[in-house]
Amino acid sequence: MSIEESAETPPVTRQHRPRWLETLTLLARNPLAIAAVVVLAGLVFAALLAESIVPRDDIFTPDIANRLQAPSGEHWFGTDELGRDVFARVLAGAEVSLRVGAVAVGISLTAGVVVGLLAGYFGRWVDDTLMRVMDVLFAFPALLMAIAVLAILGAGSTNAMIAIGIVYTPIFARITRASVLSVREEVYVRAARSAGAGNVRIIVRHVLPNVTAPIIVQTSISLAFAILSEAALSFVGLGTQPPDPSWGRMLSEGRGFIEQAWWMAVFPGAAIFVTVLAFNVLGDALRDVLDPRQRSAMKGVGA
Repeated sequence: MSIEESAETPPVTRQHRPRWLETLTLLARNPLAIAAVVVLAGLVFAALLAESIVPRDDIFTPDIANRLQAPSGEHWFGTDELGRDVFARVLAGAEVSLRVGAVAVGISLTAGVVVGLLAGYFGRWVDDTLMRVMDVLFAFPALLMAIAVLAILGAGSTNAMIAIGIVYTPIFARITRASVLSVREEVYVRAARSAGAGNVRIIVRHVLPNVTAPIIVQTSISLAFAILSEAALSFVGLGTQPPDPSWGRMLSEGRGFIEQAWWMAVFPGAAIFVTVLAFNVLGDALRDVLDPRQRSAMKGVGA
């Protein structure tokens, strides 16, 4: 190739993939993350189609003639003290647990991120006032705080969502505030402020997109704890009320039959364990992928 031809030929530049696609690629290299996603996708599928997969009568209608039947080909997880199919109720309980957990985390995520953004960005008296309120909420043990809220609002799955949402709001507020403090004086934020951009525009366009990584990780972990909290509240009778199936409620009901019908408690307990473990594994994988240093190391290994 002549000098003239080489001068006319544009240099070959490496095309960078979108960040979200790169994140998915790195996650796909983690077999535990893939397993967690498969498990959670199966749970969501079961939650959405539970009453289509199993007859509604198996979930709610008592069948005294078949009470306390051991696991078999007809009843995969056996039957409970009223003759209801435990497998059908575990599938239906997935919808309750995931719905309560998702809505509760949605409440805490929204409230906590707003509080954290305002406290971290404006600082001074705004920071002091908002974070002192969060400190008061954070001072109480999570489950005791949820029980106290339910004592005021009353038992039920809807009130359980609100109670769990209140309990986990300070966690999101603290994480968001800490992230905002690290970026509010960055060059791009000061440049936007110098250009005359308003505070709302700066927060939405420049601050929030750069603090989402730890929020995403905390969301996955909080989903696990929200489901665990819902099961604990239902176990003590303050969460989901009969006849609606709930993993925690099924554990409570199976406790009295543990010697003669172990399956009544074992299978709901296993469902809680697998779900919480899957969310925690996914949260760990997201933490590694979204952390800049870990991300660079993973990309180097892939190359």
